[in-house]
Amino acid sequence: MIKYRMIREGAERSLPELEFHEAMPASDGELALAHHPEYVMRVSRGELSPAEQREIGFPWTPEMVERSRRSSGATIAACRAAFAEGIAVNLAGGTHHAYANRGAGFCVFNDSAVAARLMQAEQRASRVAIVDLDVHQGNGTASILARDDSIFTLSLHGENNYPFEKERSDLDVALPDGAGDADYLAALAPALDRLQSEFAPQLLIYLAGADPHEGDRLGKMKLSMQGLAARDQAVFSFARQHKIPVAVTMAGGYGREIEQTVAVHLQTIKLANLHARGWNDG
Repeated sequence: MIKYRMIREGAERSLPELEFHEAMPASDGELALAHHPEYVMRVSRGELSPAEQREIGFPWTPEMVERSRRSSGATIAACRAAFAEGIAVNLAGGTHHAYANRGAGFCVFNDSAVAARLMQAEQRASRVAIVDLDVHQGNGTASILARDDSIFTLSLHGENNYPFEKERSDLDVALPDGAGDADYLAALAPALDRLQSEFAPQLLIYLAGADPHEGDRLGKMKLSMQGLAARDQAVFSFARQHKIPVAVTMAGGYGREIEQTVAVHLQTIKLANLHARGWNDG
């Protein structure tokens, strides 16, 4: 959890021109766009069973509920800001293992699914794409949106990594253990081309996980800092080419040294800042 404070402090220190805003917590109604109301109620009241809490990965507390609501609220805010600025970043989020009726893998509410549907309800975009480049498949997102043709789910992930029972995204690209920069980038480019040709999104929600990094304890991939920069630039260049607003979330990162994970996330934020300048310059 300490990485989130370190990301905020690092971004403030290295990019003083950024505007920071505290997100409002997502409401029950907003969460119900992607979650069963009964599940939202049980989370809020502390009625999750011990088994449900174990699947999420941490115990229930009022602070856990508040943080989970604000994580979704921050992705909502980033989406709204992206329509004005071209790009915006949630310094947390990417909680893609949460299902409609349960949490899992350190994820309570699915911020991407909630935000995508709210942007549609607010008539900001009718077609939203979730580009999930965390090393783990976005199984909860795929499940929630499985029958929703208006939201495209794209996931590049390790085929032998968690979750071991995968869901079906609109486009899944499974990579082997040890995949490096060249393999990853060679898989990403045609996936983005297919996203555009088949769907032509009006908003991207980009999960910029740090866990494909070669120093990650759980990632099983071998991407370098340069490779991850090229990954981010590929997504941002795609968005700029097609004039698509982008909301970025941090998603996972479990480096053997936490400073490495923070460095990956800060690199993404710095590249997003450069993208914003280019967007605003036309």
